[in-house]
Amino acid sequence: MPQPALDAPDVTAPIPRTTAKVRRDAAPRVGVAALWVFAAAPFALALLAAVRAPKMHVLLDYWHVFAKITDDNGGLLLGQVFTYHLDQPFVVPSLLFYADAAWFGGDNRVLTVLTIVLLTVAVLALRTMLPRHLNPTTRVALTAAMSWLLFTSHATELWLQGTNGISWVPAITFCTIAIACAHHGRPIGASVAAVLGCLSFGAALPIWFVLAFIAWLRKETRLRIAIPAAAGVVILAAWWLTKPAGAQSGATDAFDPDGRLSVVAAAVGGLWSVDIAVLAVIAGGCTIALLALLLHRTIDRRPAETDAGWAGLAAYAFALALMLALGRTTTNVPGGNVGLISRYVLVAALATIAALVLTTVHHPQWPKRYVVTAVVALSLVTHAIGGAKADEVRRSYASLNLSAIALRVDAPAALEALHIQRAAAPAARTLGAYPFNDSFTLGCHGPELGTHLNLTTAQPASAGALDAPATDAGTIITGWAAINGTRPDCILITDQTGTVTGGGITGLPLTAGQTTKATPGATAWQATSGPANGPLTVLAVQGGRLHPII
Repeated sequence: MPQPALDAPDVTAPIPRTTAKVRRDAAPRVGVAALWVFAAAPFALALLAAVRAPKMHVLLDYWHVFAKITDDNGGLLLGQVFTYHLDQPFVVPSLLFYADAAWFGGDNRVLTVLTIVLLTVAVLALRTMLPRHLNPTTRVALTAAMSWLLFTSHATELWLQGTNGISWVPAITFCTIAIACAHHGRPIGASVAAVLGCLSFGAALPIWFVLAFIAWLRKETRLRIAIPAAAGVVILAAWWLTKPAGAQSGATDAFDPDGRLSVVAAAVGGLWSVDIAVLAVIAGGCTIALLALLLHRTIDRRPAETDAGWAGLAAYAFALALMLALGRTTTNVPGGNVGLISRYVLVAALATIAALVLTTVHHPQWPKRYVVTAVVALSLVTHAIGGAKADEVRRSYASLNLSAIALRVDAPAALEALHIQRAAAPAARTLGAYPFNDSFTLGCHGPELGTHLNLTTAQPASAGALDAPATDAGTIITGWAAINGTRPDCILITDQTGTVTGGGITGLPLTAGQTTKATPGATAWQATSGPANGPLTVLAVQGGRLHPII
């Protein structure tokens, strides 16, 4: 008996509703996952830079503070921890500097990574303030904006040298936590975070008035408004009465309202310029105007539970810019405006984040694709602009890497030129902090301090010269060199017996005077030496071969 034919499938039949619904539901999830990856990208870039940063602390502030808070035996002088640095409280950074030296070998990278961790905490604290009624895509897009703006390439100096990061970031992070706690109606948590911020740096001093402002926006009790405001008055008065007299860090003490106003605007608009102050001032003025309009609307619709923290963040950013203008205005910086300094770009980041979130919250009818597009454009454009500032920071730090050698060989004149506190050396040596531990190297892949070299085997350099005769040990010796048209691996200095008494760094940009003499492929170098017997010999080393430079 013949079998019945099987029915052929109808390819024109409509897709079942359940399948179509699954596809519609999957699309947003893919988009949200892509945004999370986008949000993680600047964090990963900053973390990579922090891990690859130099091991040596090369900045004046680190060694000045370290020398002040330690005795020659490496003991912590707790009373000195509570003294001012740059006319501001510096308790938390001082303790972190000491902990790095005592427990982690004085490794700069420990503090650069900690800076990244603290900024990540700031991003997460701000994320908790995003209104729940926003759709998931918008919430993740705004989180991505926070990440890109706080980990902007403009702020590269914060994770290249832990001194800058730990001096500035803990106060900012504690203040964002305090703002988030106040936004959620948690005054105790806000107060604790504010206290820790004030123990970190002067950047936290305005936070008490911000907390009072947030409580007022939320229509909390008069007591909850008055307590932080009163605390702010007391703390600010105590600081003013006890801080050292006079201007600090080369700041002007002139009236100069125009210059100070330009610093305020440049600090708020710093994401949009590298070293052209007028661009930052224009961008900052536009941002301040937008925030003023947004805050007016927020104040009009009190209580503003969804806006309060963001309005507080905007007020805090403006207060930071104002403090910067009042206490740090100087023309002795690139671009002539202190608001353009790399680390101060966090002021612009906080202000821009507040403006972006408040704009989004005030316009819930905007399609999420508009928000995502704006976030991606803002993030990538500001990051691209900051690339030039990151390169500028790396170049400015390059010559400071001689500090490790200068400290290790105890070169007084070199340390003075590099602004490194020689008085910090005994404590660092006792604690085994870098460069006083086994991880120190001259970078020559063989010869180190104290190694005896057979100078008769040295081959003349194909090109190279000293800028001045190498006669004085302990000074910075400079010159240029090229071995077969390429930069040498390192520089060594020996005494007349061939014993290595010092070394140097290569790959530096040629000076104007060197450019007229140097051959193609040559780079500048700097070196220094400890005490030596007789005349010094400077050697360029490449591939293990010695080339004397005369």
